[in-house]
Amino acid sequence: MKQGPGGREANAAESAPLPPRGQRSMNIFTDFNDRIKKAIEQLDLKTTSGASLELGRIVTEPPRDATHGDIATNAAMVLSKAVGENPRTLAARIAEALAGDPDIAETQVAGPGFVNLRLSHAFWQARLGEMLDLGEDYGRSTLGAGRKINVEYVSANPTGPMHVGHCRGAVVGDALANLLGFAGYQVTKEYYINDAGAQIGVLARSVVLRYREALGDEIGEIPAGLYPGDYLVPVGQALAREFGRDLLQMPEEEAIALVSDRAIDAMMAMIRADLDALNVHHDVFFSERTLHASGAGAIRSAINDLTLKGYVYKGKLPPPKGQKPEDWEDREQTLFRSTEIGDDIDRPLVKSDGSYTYFAADVAYLKDKIDRGFDELIYVLGADHGGYVKRLEALADAISGGRVKLTVLLCQLVKLFRDGEPVRMSKRAGEFVTLRDVIDEVGRDPVRFMMLYRKSDAPLDFDFARVTEQSKDNPVFYVQYASARCHSVFRQAREHLAAPVGDRAAMKKALHRLADDAEVGLVRKLAEYPRLIENAAEAQEPHRLAFYLYDLASAFHALWNRGTDSPDLRFVKVNDPELTNARLGLVQAVLEVLSSGLALIGADAPHEMR
Repeated sequence: MKQGPGGREANAAESAPLPPRGQRSMNIFTDFNDRIKKAIEQLDLKTTSGASLELGRIVTEPPRDATHGDIATNAAMVLSKAVGENPRTLAARIAEALAGDPDIAETQVAGPGFVNLRLSHAFWQARLGEMLDLGEDYGRSTLGAGRKINVEYVSANPTGPMHVGHCRGAVVGDALANLLGFAGYQVTKEYYINDAGAQIGVLARSVVLRYREALGDEIGEIPAGLYPGDYLVPVGQALAREFGRDLLQMPEEEAIALVSDRAIDAMMAMIRADLDALNVHHDVFFSERTLHASGAGAIRSAINDLTLKGYVYKGKLPPPKGQKPEDWEDREQTLFRSTEIGDDIDRPLVKSDGSYTYFAADVAYLKDKIDRGFDELIYVLGADHGGYVKRLEALADAISGGRVKLTVLLCQLVKLFRDGEPVRMSKRAGEFVTLRDVIDEVGRDPVRFMMLYRKSDAPLDFDFARVTEQSKDNPVFYVQYASARCHSVFRQAREHLAAPVGDRAAMKKALHRLADDAEVGLVRKLAEYPRLIENAAEAQEPHRLAFYLYDLASAFHALWNRGTDSPDLRFVKVNDPELTNARLGLVQAVLEVLSSGLALIGADAPHEMR
């Protein structure tokens, strides 16, 4: 790692590369939304007052029931009032205008005025050909248009190993950053090292005890308020080897400062190793201590900037809710005027003793991010940080003048179970189950996939037995098994066919042979991938990717099982090389979307399952 500006550690390339120009995959729903609007324009519809229609509320999406067709639009229902026409009557006119589109096999008016479209087999065959052209770049988007986004996640205090509570935020943040990069944003993955404050003093005093223990001193029971975990034993032993008993002869302030440095380095090495085991790699590690360096110059500068913008004043805060007024210290403080921009209460910046508050460091850190030129900031925090949301949003608004959007994503708790019974704490950690305990037992991929298999703002139950069983009820196994089956199809084809297997030109040339409804249905599911990528990126919801991969795997397994029951539907037809090539093209596209999606999640697409 190299040092970035302001003491940050950065990789040589902090941002995910942009998709090549022209490589954006077709989002068929965006495409048909445009076609529907053009058809409506050709009808020359006007409002009852004679004005042009506003078409921005038209939505084009998959119908809820796949038997109703491939595309559904609400165009007639959102325009009928303005036009002064019955929705179903207007829907019939729109359907008639679309009937001449060569890609549309059938139009139908449904319900209160939906227009449902069924697309031709030739259309789906052409889309599959495009998927084969793009390979694993299929689904990549230019939606982000190169906008710079900073995603900060994990940011665990460097006081011990990562515990399972950090795991969900780590996976959500990392998968979201991957997803945004794939959708065309320039993404920087960032970790904020909380290496200043009272917890570092507690860490240093805890390590001094382990240092004395390593020297042979009797330390007794770890006092309350210090960190009891065995993970500090090696840190104390390393200090004993390096310094002998010299630390005990130093002035206490000097010794604690030295121990703090060694302890933070050791804890961050442990955290980085845990993150590496989870396949999480940050571009930037930002040290909070750099904000306090040189007389806290960065913090002072950030507060001065807010002062010049009119957001800092001297004043008094009301007592906190639930606290008796007589217990409240009524004193004047330096405050951030955050209530003017959406916060519940103005925030203190300077304590009564003249020292800066924790929030003052947040001000300097956020200003540093904005000064680095980011267009958007995303914080992935634990649910216990819900009180930070409004103050951070207000702060970004104040510092950037409303230019930079800040979003806080909260991750709810993870509860660990084994066959339905709660899992006990880790002996090594002393107070919690470590992330490494979980990874070592079930593997990286199940951890990453299952942490995304529920929306991040909902609690998640993680059962060790469920995530290791080989069944449809285990989503990660089911998705990875689909990848393994795809590879097995190609192995079977190479074994039974004389001609070379896997030639994309040959596969594309044969795609017109795909006519079975289940085969076309699988192409239809693959065609949803670009829309899924863009929608998940815009909503900042990477869990949608895990759900989609499970649905795609289910569709593929269903087609596989049909081939088991009916030889005519098997992927490899020895006596029909052209049909085999067509079906291999379908399998290739499934494999590449599975590989692409799993890579964004941070998991592997295996060649075989054992």
